[in-house]
Amino acid sequence: MDSRALEIAFSPEEQDLLVNQYRLTFEPLADRTLSISSAELLDADRCREYLGRMAELYETSSDIAAASMFAKRYSYLTIASSLYAMTMLNKGMDYSVTNSHVESYRQGQAWLPKIRLTDSRITQPEHGERSTWRNQVIRTIFAGNLAPVWQSISASAKVSRAVLWENTAIYVYHLYENVFGEGATCEQQARLEQDYRYLLTEAPAALFGENNNPMTRFNSPKQVTAASDNPIRIRKTCCYYYLAADDPEDYCPTCPKLKHEVAAAE
Repeated sequence: MDSRALEIAFSPEEQDLLVNQYRLTFEPLADRTLSISSAELLDADRCREYLGRMAELYETSSDIAAASMFAKRYSYLTIASSLYAMTMLNKGMDYSVTNSHVESYRQGQAWLPKIRLTDSRITQPEHGERSTWRNQVIRTIFAGNLAPVWQSISASAKVSRAVLWENTAIYVYHLYENVFGEGATCEQQARLEQDYRYLLTEAPAALFGENNNPMTRFNSPKQVTAASDNPIRIRKTCCYYYLAADDPEDYCPTCPKLKHEVAAAE
């Protein structure tokens, strides 16, 4: 993080929210069965081994489906607490691949992992330096973590990085459009709108470790279709959920494999 940024702490209320709603944890778990450091996912053999465990967890024989389902979880773990802290709390932490860990939580048959950071120091921008600080926070999350992990998973499972990035993008859209703003103050709402606009239309591709901004690439107008009563973004890629579902015809509502005839206007 920027050496000019000030170290600061979360309030007890902020920490509780990040832990209970956005799946951050500050303690490692004894159960390491499905726990892994993010850096280990960059090792080809370790990545393949871990994705094999994901295939067992999701009860699928498809390596591609297992990789995509895990990528959804990993996306949420990485971006939910980090972007909420950045936008709503104006605070940041180091989510780089060498500093983050997946901690495995099981509740019955449900797998509810959390993310842990080795170094959990918190920073906040100095006056007038938020844009620079925000770029550093975004770069650490995306170029410093998700991009190399997606490259490794793509190579290990032979799944397109586009699928993995769209899995990420749909969570960014959902969080900023439907979750983060609940109960926001005027100041927080202003940051939410500014940060979301920046992520969607202005952030340079380098912050994502890609040649193009994936948040822009997968952002399409919402529309009401025959497959949904509510306006939706139709995905550009299939996430392969149907390959891990009990019913092979069970597609996500936004899947491009569905016939999305645009509903006629009344």
